Amino acid sequence: MGFQHQRILVLDFGSQYTQLIARRIRESHVYSEILPYNVPLARILEYRPAGLVLSGGPASVYDRKAPSIPKPILDAGVPILGICYGMQLVTHLLGGSVARAAHREYGPATLLIDDHTDLFKGFEGATGHPTAWMSHGDRIERMPPGFRAIARTANSPVAAMKTTDRDRRIYCLQFHPEVAHTENGAAILRNFVYDICGVKPDWTMRSFKAETIAAIRDQVGTGKLLCALSGGVDSSVAAVLAHEAVGDRLTCLFVDHGLLREGEARLVCETFAKHFKIKLKLINASSRFISLLESVNDPERKRKIIGRAFIKEFESFAQRAGKAAWLVQGTLYPDVIESVSFKGPSATIKTHHNVGGLPSRMRFRLIEPLRELFKDEVRELGRELGLPEEIIGRQPFPGPGLAIRILGPVTKERLGIVRKADAIVEQEIRKAGYYDRVWQAFAVLLPVKTVGVMGDQRTYDNVVAVRAVTSVDGMTADWARLPADVLGSISTRIINEVKGVNRVVFDISSKPPSTIEWE
Repeated sequence: MGFQHQRILVLDFGSQYTQLIARRIRESHVYSEILPYNVPLARILEYRPAGLVLSGGPASVYDRKAPSIPKPILDAGVPILGICYGMQLVTHLLGGSVARAAHREYGPATLLIDDHTDLFKGFEGATGHPTAWMSHGDRIERMPPGFRAIARTANSPVAAMKTTDRDRRIYCLQFHPEVAHTENGAAILRNFVYDICGVKPDWTMRSFKAETIAAIRDQVGTGKLLCALSGGVDSSVAAVLAHEAVGDRLTCLFVDHGLLREGEARLVCETFAKHFKIKLKLINASSRFISLLESVNDPERKRKIIGRAFIKEFESFAQRAGKAAWLVQGTLYPDVIESVSFKGPSATIKTHHNVGGLPSRMRFRLIEPLRELFKDEVRELGRELGLPEEIIGRQPFPGPGLAIRILGPVTKERLGIVRKADAIVEQEIRKAGYYDRVWQAFAVLLPVKTVGVMGDQRTYDNVVAVRAVTSVDGMTADWARLPADVLGSISTRIINEVKGVNRVVFDISSKPPSTIEWE
């Protein structure tokens, strides 16, 4: 949306922690953005970055196809922080030596700091030997000319290093300061951003709000907007931002695609009418969406079909109502990251219906004011905009709805099963006081039938999986340790109350390697 702030660029080499680097820097109220490792130097300089971070990654610098950067980046005069693979790459490019470590170092290690200036300013005394999180199989055998070690561990004589040339300002860490397991890791990043890069902490949700509203107003001019409203926090925040910018020229569209949770359409309309004075139109398109999905097994096809069907509904409404030229969506950064493989060697995980699922030719121009935000930042922005907690605190619900919680074809019968099961999961989670303690909790209908016994009769019915995870931003997640009695209540109710189900299982997978949703 055209922010006027100094920024730190993170070049991604495929680390599972890359997004955490950007998040930690943003938590210091400094804007940070992720770019592919192979972005041209000219483009990097166009951003006028105050600093560059080279992320970790799974490769070794001596691999034949190891990701790299042009050496002139290291001579561009921009402060650089290399983390793990980033450190090894700096070493390799500047004439040092990287080799396999005799003992692969993974997990906590005690950091012995030899230089308490720059990166480790403030680490004297009680904080002088912090625990650092290691994740590497290579180590620095010989530093490049002009570098010196500033910290070490038992297995890594060079756990951190910096240039002796103050004009170059290159710093490197073998460990990961961005993860919570590294003690005071955020302070290390702040030292880099504030002191070494000289950036002022002026990027807040208050400044983001003002700048985004102004950018939407400038972009749209006197045009009309439609907003795709789902009732969740993302689309609600996007709608309020757009309304602040253009007022009554905004119309929100809530499309009931028949893939919603129990009572969702009524709840969204009632909540919206209660808290906002924004035009809202409800479109019932259930039969059209379900007919498109009845024979579809592949989850990628489901998402793309749903994305295109949404656009058709919006275009049809716009034609009837007087041609709106712009469409506002609540797309978030994790949606973009998972849908589009543009950061280093990372792979496309899944297409989100509102990113990669959109048709290449649309009659709308998109406005995605939250595209660079994580979920917790959106919630903070929502509070800044005055949204009620009943909206801000809602658990995420995917745009494709229950279609991606039904593995295999979507039918009315299968929708009925998963909808009832999902309602029971939410009721029991709320009853036990866990709704605000987990990121998401829901039911999934599996394409599996198993033998059971009900009332002395043999059954051969469906299996429902219960998924509950904890997370901060949806980029990573762990399975929620729900009490056994809560799981027992959920299972008993689903089997007793949902016709066609005779078995309930609990998903104990984390993300990665799994995703939160099953499709």
